Amino acid sequence: MNLLRGELNISFISLKFQFSRSNILAFLKVERFYQDLKERTKRGLTWAGGFSQRLPSASALGKILMPLPLGDPIYQMLELKLAMYVDFPSQMKPGLLVTCADDIELYSIPEEERVSFDKPGFTALAHPSPLSMGTTHGVFVLNLHERSSFPEMESASCLSFLHKPSIDKMRDSGAVCRKQGGLFSMSDSEFVYTDSTYYMDFDTAKSLLNLLNELGPLNCEIDAYGDFLQALGPKATIEYTKNTANVTKEESSLVEIRQKIFFLLKGTPFNVILLNNSKFYHIGTMTEYLFHLTENEAFRSELGLLSSAFTVNVNENFSGCCIMHSVLDLSCSIEAGSVVEYSRLEAGVSVGGGSIISSCWVSSGLSVPAGAFMHTLCVSHQEQTTFVTVFFGIKDNLKKSVASPTHLEELLLFGFNLTKCLSHWGMENECLKFSGDASSCSLWNARLFPVCSEQQSSFSMSLRMLQAILSGTTSSPPRGTALMSMQDCLRHKNLEEMLKLKRELHHDIKQGKHSI
Repeated sequence: MNLLRGELNISFISLKFQFSRSNILAFLKVERFYQDLKERTKRGLTWAGGFSQRLPSASALGKILMPLPLGDPIYQMLELKLAMYVDFPSQMKPGLLVTCADDIELYSIPEEERVSFDKPGFTALAHPSPLSMGTTHGVFVLNLHERSSFPEMESASCLSFLHKPSIDKMRDSGAVCRKQGGLFSMSDSEFVYTDSTYYMDFDTAKSLLNLLNELGPLNCEIDAYGDFLQALGPKATIEYTKNTANVTKEESSLVEIRQKIFFLLKGTPFNVILLNNSKFYHIGTMTEYLFHLTENEAFRSELGLLSSAFTVNVNENFSGCCIMHSVLDLSCSIEAGSVVEYSRLEAGVSVGGGSIISSCWVSSGLSVPAGAFMHTLCVSHQEQTTFVTVFFGIKDNLKKSVASPTHLEELLLFGFNLTKCLSHWGMENECLKFSGDASSCSLWNARLFPVCSEQQSSFSMSLRMLQAILSGTTSSPPRGTALMSMQDCLRHKNLEEMLKLKRELHHDIKQGKHSI
């Protein structure tokens, strides 16, 4: 689609369909990109969101379509990204701008200056961040001398790039900076510069396309940040190519292809724009989502976020929470710190604090415990449209895996090991099946969740299972009920039905607002 003043082509790629964040090389061959390169166009690439295992409510449609509590109807991350980058195209030379869908960058620069992407090679935006944030993001090792002040924006050359480093690694590499005064948004005395958006020029994109033509089809994960940016800078070494700690599934060709990329990009200019008066917000996990939408007053104020957006029947019992695109009965009760989105809550429903209720229809009188994540998906099962409501604890690790079902006690659901949970559902360990790779058993691919014919009954049945493990009672799905994993739900999702339900909600909200 042609967006951003008609100057920059923006494309969105999702792991769930054809591509992943890892397969940026493959993108260079699609959507007429080869022809675009010949014409020296400006192109933008935003990852739709991947599997989103840390924020499963965004898994089916992608993080780029996450709702934000603004607007009537509500805005999504897509609109915010376009607004944030509206000035970039006019300051870009032909090339590719790369960004993610689960972060928001707010910054201030002098009125007479602009963020420009006009240098050869790579140009990355950098934000001062606590060292703890550096452990889960990319960190720049910069060629900086001692400074007594920090201008709002400055340029620097990058010596090397660290991908999700430890704090010791940051210190040993010289990435840690000390606040000398004048740094606008940081309170810590020590900080690092972390990554967000980056740009590669036309010639660099073309060289990567040539490499892809040489390699042929890829069968391994090549990360658009770690595998490209770690190859840059005069202090970059080839050692990272053997580090597979952040790889979902290691393939035999991974190291060889990484090394080819390293030697191709070695020596490519690596420029960094330091946005010293900036804030980087990551909202890619359940805890981050809850915190930023319900508790982080600075973030909410900076973006003008609301506690209720495009919702009917909100009352004073909903203080400290966030409700979006939903229909609620006036008698509902929602405790502080919770998010309700794309849902219907009937009379007498209560939601405990710090929970996420997404795309659910909650029947009258039901009570959702605190710290719960509940999300209903439409799936195609036996040629029928059915519903599955998945439930997890907000702090559960859906990525943690064990080698076989004999180690289920290592997987925790709401703080209880999975073996104990199965006993409350009248199931034995041997009865539990896992989808996908048999050598990887996790909450993500465990077939725990009942398949139901109706949205309401799906939620009610899953809630009973959740309440059983919390209360120490037993609640078994009816005999013969099919069970799916979250992984299954994505494989069999019925997007048309999901969008239809959102449209029906939209209609009812409009009608409800009109009648008020």
